[in-house]
Amino acid sequence: MKALNLNTLVVLDALLEECSVTGAAKKLGLSAPSVSRSLSRIRLELGDPILVRAGRRLVPTPHALALRDRVRGLVEEASELLRPKDPLEMFSMTRTFVVRASDGLASAVVGPLVKRFGESAPNAVLRFTAEGGEDVDPLRDGEIDLDIGMIGHLGPEVRVEWLFDDRFVIAVRKGHPLVTGEATLEQVSAYPHVNVSRRGRTHGPLDGLLQREGLNRRVSLVVASFYVALEVASASDFVAVVPSRLLRSAIGRFGLAEVDLPISAPVAISQAWHPRMDADPAHRWLRHQFRDVCHREMVG
Repeated sequence: MKALNLNTLVVLDALLEECSVTGAAKKLGLSAPSVSRSLSRIRLELGDPILVRAGRRLVPTPHALALRDRVRGLVEEASELLRPKDPLEMFSMTRTFVVRASDGLASAVVGPLVKRFGESAPNAVLRFTAEGGEDVDPLRDGEIDLDIGMIGHLGPEVRVEWLFDDRFVIAVRKGHPLVTGEATLEQVSAYPHVNVSRRGRTHGPLDGLLQREGLNRRVSLVVASFYVALEVASASDFVAVVPSRLLRSAIGRFGLAEVDLPISAPVAISQAWHPRMDADPAHRWLRHQFRDVCHREMVG
């Protein structure tokens, strides 16, 4: 049955319904000779006449009668599959969106996002999940919808969109010796550091910058959360190197002071998703919400 493609099945369905080449042609908007040629191919492929003459009309063979309901089901299923999607009804949408992001970034955007969800998609659920490995598998497997943060190289199959630029700064407790005067790289490196890492690493982008200056910092503690790092810095002489916008949103809560790094340490925050979600209307809406909120809250 290799020759029986979808178009041929549509013709067969019409023939079995109309029991007439002329009637099937009229129903399909085709010429009678074209439908007659299709019937000849169907007869050849199925090894059955399908429709035979009985007086002045055509009647289906027993094999054709046995096929009729199955052919109709296949055609209807294919039509449903290929039918253009209905416009997205946001207000009635029931869907859970899973977003992987740091606790700091999540806390900075969750307020405006909750308001937007309540106004446009009250039945949808937004679930933030903690950052884990820096890999593409959760996006590929559909475990998460978006990965937001400092996105490294995830491979050519992943879409990455820039959201906003930030820079690293130093967070220390109020009264820390680094607060007085302009801190040098040597002074910054002299204090113990708490590092934030998805994978428990003791090094990060700052270490490469320091090494170019012939310096190394002493990482004595590694945590998975920016807020845990800020808690540590607020209660000790530890230095936490965190994104500036995160610190500004938490500085009053933790009783911290901000100190400029004596070296430029920019960071780009992006959102990443799997390309199979490109055309999904709900996912496009989700990406737009994060893009717009980040622009308004972090840039504007």
